Amino acid sequence: MWVGHEMPVWEQRFRATHVSFPQSARDAPHRCVYFSNASGTTQLYAWDRQKDRHTQLTRRPEGVRDGMISPDGEWVWWFDDSAGDECGHWVRQRFDSPEVAEPATPALPDGYPVGLALGRTCAVVGLSDRSGVRMYVQREGENPPALVYSSPRYATVQALSYDESLLAIEHSEHGDAFHPAIRVFRLGGDRNGGVEIVGECWDGPGLGLTVGGFPPCPRDARLLVHHERQGRSEPLIWDLASGDTTRVRIDLDGELTASWYPDGRALLVRRHWRARDELYRFDLASRELRRIETPTGVVHGCAVRRDGTVEYATSSGARPSLVMAAPTSGAGHQVLTSPKPAPPSVPLEDAWVEGPGGPIHALVARPPSASGRLPTVFWLHGGPGGEMVDSFFAIRSAFVDAGYAVVHVNYRGSAGYGAAWRDALQPRPGLVELEDVAAVQDWAIDSGLADAERCLITGKSWGGYLTLLALGVQPERWAAGIADVPIGDLVALYEDEMEPVREHDRSLFGGTPEELPEKWARSSPITYVDRVKAPLLVIASRNDPRCPIRSVDNYLARLDELGTAYEVYRFEAGHFSVVVDEQVKQMQLQLDFCRRVLA
Repeated sequence: MWVGHEMPVWEQRFRATHVSFPQSARDAPHRCVYFSNASGTTQLYAWDRQKDRHTQLTRRPEGVRDGMISPDGEWVWWFDDSAGDECGHWVRQRFDSPEVAEPATPALPDGYPVGLALGRTCAVVGLSDRSGVRMYVQREGENPPALVYSSPRYATVQALSYDESLLAIEHSEHGDAFHPAIRVFRLGGDRNGGVEIVGECWDGPGLGLTVGGFPPCPRDARLLVHHERQGRSEPLIWDLASGDTTRVRIDLDGELTASWYPDGRALLVRRHWRARDELYRFDLASRELRRIETPTGVVHGCAVRRDGTVEYATSSGARPSLVMAAPTSGAGHQVLTSPKPAPPSVPLEDAWVEGPGGPIHALVARPPSASGRLPTVFWLHGGPGGEMVDSFFAIRSAFVDAGYAVVHVNYRGSAGYGAAWRDALQPRPGLVELEDVAAVQDWAIDSGLADAERCLITGKSWGGYLTLLALGVQPERWAAGIADVPIGDLVALYEDEMEPVREHDRSLFGGTPEELPEKWARSSPITYVDRVKAPLLVIASRNDPRCPIRSVDNYLARLDELGTAYEVYRFEAGHFSVVVDEQVKQMQLQLDFCRRVLA
């Protein structure tokens, strides 16, 4: 393909082999599964660490995004949908028989997955459709599975205890999917054993609880929970035997999440602070907190092996992802190597900008040899409730290679900066975030970084929605926009989107478009479409269940009526494509667009 010259470095990053953090079987930790794009599409792989053997398990043309290994390491489950639309069913295959897959729950209808918990003798499957959520216990040889929970509100399967007698779920029966409650059931030993509620935990309006998991230990009825009682994520332990809850008090700033050590006597604590992560071991008896050395950047996944070795996946803006180990003694080492690693990129710089709702954290990447004011790409994260962190990101690096500065804004509504910051967008979704983006753009211009006449706004999903909204609400600010799988018409979005996302949107806006028409219209990009004047590129998926195509088509139809020029590229996938060729094609379209409109 490349004759006479090398493949561009930005494309090499997309085509490099990426591997996810491997998930180990609890009772057979030498058996692992992970995701990789080594075949050119993200697929599920099995890794037998004793034999050092890697096996590609799936070969779907559109790739696989969701999978899990059973505790005994015998079965691998993965979700089979239709061309990425996220509606489908679970299938399973033997760890050592990659070519043979079978329906895991043949008696259940297709639906959207809302959690999966695997045990040795049973599986708990959550599925959602327009009627609500249902959860089933599937035991080997039993057909049909037993219904254990149903609700018209959003809920997710979270965790099974070691002995498979306790099931923890998160639910929004109180009407708020952003701030879930937790319920724990006791499961009968067979389909006639019945189900009883063991405990319910909810901290009230505006305070969410999430499940951290049961210890991997026999006869242990403790559940690790994350709460927001102090305005940030912190761990607590809920003893289902006694009903007592104990806050785990750790003297560290930032958002704290945790998982269990294999013996249940300590926690592996992940501290997320200012877009970067640190790992710690916290002893529950002595309350000793010990730092585990990791490179500066973020931790994409982590776990403790039986011998106490902490393994983690890490990357930074400059450094591609690695799966590493921090053993109890001795130097760390790389655990899972990539046969074709990505070329490095530039480090990220921090900027703190005073905004209308408080200090805003922005991350900045700039070409290493550039000087003077630069054409600047403001790349906004998805969500809402997402965050841009100091991690490796091929899209950012491609823009930097092409000579653009890139600015990420962790506006109000972003995770990672406390519950109040995350929830601050709810009075005026979309508009609140754009106020913060404008403040950071002013800083970038005033500081001498950005050329005011060559600022482009872009983002994916919620970031694509903000792009379309900004071009109408702030037309004087933007020289161009690239809206990647965006939302153009909020009402059409709500009518068409998958049910789990509908529940979140009802929680975000405080009601449906019928109940709050003015609020939904005020935040919808199509309301301001007549003010759009900047060049616009729209990238949209025909099979997207989260940002359905009709929302985009309605918006583009209004541009047509107004005679406003735009460019559009539609592709066949779900919310995004995991096919490398398609990712490269979309990146090339964006770079070509920027060259033309930003000169």
